[in-house]
Formats: sequence, C-alpha cells, structure tokens
Amino acid sequence: MRRTAPRPAGAALADPGPASLGAEAAPVAEQQLAAAATPQRLRTEFEFELPRGYVDEAGTVHRDGVMRLATARDELIPLRDMRVQENPAYLSVVLLGRVITRLGSLPLVHDGVVENMFASDLAFLQDFYRQINAEGHTRAGVTCPHCEQPFEVELGGSRLGES
Repeated sequence: MRRTAPRPAGAALADPGPASLGAEAAPVAEQQLAAAATPQRLRTEFEFELPRGYVDEAGTVHRDGVMRLATARDELIPLRDMRVQENPAYLSVVLLGRVITRLGSLPLVHDGVVENMFASDLAFLQDFYRQINAEGHTRAGVTCPHCEQPFEVELGGSRLGES
C-alpha cells in the first residue's frame, strides 16, 4: 500500500497530454509498442548447481542440472501416489523427480534419485523450485502502512505442491 501526499482542496491533477510528452518520448512509446507486438519466448528450463551433489552407485558426483517449470499436472499426479498419501513430506521428492530434466551425466532423473540426495541438496532444490515457479523469486516488495518505508517480505516456506 502506497499513500500519496495530500493535495490542497481544489488542486487539479496534472494531466500530461500528448503535447507535453516531448520529442524523446515518441521513440520510447514506439519501442514499447514494438516490444508488445513481438511475442516473447517463455523460459521453461533453468540450470542449477547442487551444493554437494548426488553420488551415484559408481561414486560419481553429479552437481549440474536443469529443472523445468512445473505444470498443474506435475503438482496433481503425485497426490495420487501411495507414498505421498502415507507421508505428505514425500510430495516434494516425487514432484522434484518429475521436473528435474537433467542431472550431471545421469541418463534419467526420477524420484529414486531425489530421495537419495543429501538433505542440503534437497532443501536447495525445494527453494529453487519455488523460485522458478514463482516468476523468479519468493519475495514481494511492500510498503509499511505506518512509516511508508519500502521493504521485502518472504512468501516462500510452504511445502512443494501446496500453493
């Protein structure tokens, strides 16, 4: 919530019309219209590096990976999984197993890989999931209603798959 400064009674709001825009505003407006007309590509895959790394059966450490954006289906299907029904904490393991598309040189990433990761790597991936699926971050800029100072609040913290 942002308050505006009080205006004296009877004061009119300034309305910058086209004549007051100035010569430099026209090219900027044209650029904005051109940008709006150009379709933007949605980024759906995001690279990451695990803090510790997943260690496979051969002892190879896999740290670099790619996670894709989650779909509604990705969040719904794990709810039918018996492991998740018996233990809701397992939801993040199953969900991450669906959205991690690459991890090191592993041929396939699935929930069995995720459940054998170190706890610090699992926590990292849970935070990373929240960041990319919340348009890049889990913080929101707000303004104090009393002192009008801006600050950020953390919106994350819920378990994966729960909005």
